[in-house]
Amino acid sequence: MDPIPQPATSTPGPQPAAVQAYLRRAARMPTAPWLHGEIARRMAERLSIVKATPAVVIDWWSAQGGGASALRAQYPQARIEAVEPNEGLAQRSARDARRPWWSLRRWTQPAMPFWAEAAAPGDARAQLLWSNMMLHWSADPARLFAQWREAVAVDGFVMFSCFGPDTLRELRGLYRRLGWPVPGHAFIDMHDLGDAMVHAGFADPVMDMEPLTLTWADASAALAELRTLGGNAAAQRHPGLRTPRWRTRLLAELESALAGPDGRLQLSFEIVYGHAFRPLPRVRVAAETRLSVEALRSLARAGGKSASDA
Repeated sequence: MDPIPQPATSTPGPQPAAVQAYLRRAARMPTAPWLHGEIARRMAERLSIVKATPAVVIDWWSAQGGGASALRAQYPQARIEAVEPNEGLAQRSARDARRPWWSLRRWTQPAMPFWAEAAAPGDARAQLLWSNMMLHWSADPARLFAQWREAVAVDGFVMFSCFGPDTLRELRGLYRRLGWPVPGHAFIDMHDLGDAMVHAGFADPVMDMEPLTLTWADASAALAELRTLGGNAAAQRHPGLRTPRWRTRLLAELESALAGPDGRLQLSFEIVYGHAFRPLPRVRVAAETRLSVEALRSLARAGGKSASDA
């Protein structure tokens, strides 16, 4: 992916300043990337595992995730709330959610609420938290999982998708062979994500992956689509802008190294899917047991199930 000019640091994972640069560019896009919409469609097919019908759904990074229409189709009566990383994407979400003037719901139901990511609700309101193709941009997934847990009600679900470590392996190999800095930050293995969910307090995480291969007629088309999917947020990326001569060489190398049997350029993508639910809090029995107000509310919402059922 094209590098974003930013001084490199030793911090692992995606660099926040580079991620924000991509998100500002994403806010100027008219729609979510095609691939995100396709993954949202496939993830929506997995919603059948959620037996209860959620009253509140939180769509994390809704605009760029491209799954809002699938959620509205699946849960037409639910209150869907969007969490966005910047104002530009919040405005795009508002535009996409706007109902036509002749729709009864435009006049009888409130507009979709929007939250800034840092101020997202943490009052255990959602029965489903949906996050499509954003987790790989988090510099601290453990902290994000903890934030998700606070937003989800007891017995509520988290469902997400993201890139896995095999994504763009051909491009990474090409850069390595040419002695260039990495083309993007490393993506986290699905087993590590599952462990992080358990550590954050979720139960029974189920992780799955799906390999995809995208093809393009030429290198220019490939780079154009990759640019919609993100930017180089690795600490080890080249700190400066690339020259036209470098881009010309990159295009030639891509044409040579990535061509398949039919002449079209091919790149691999690993899509990781995960879901887990928030269990009833476990209560330790002691001579004196103290519970927080939030824990008492969770127990009440759960209908009086015992701690041994968690």
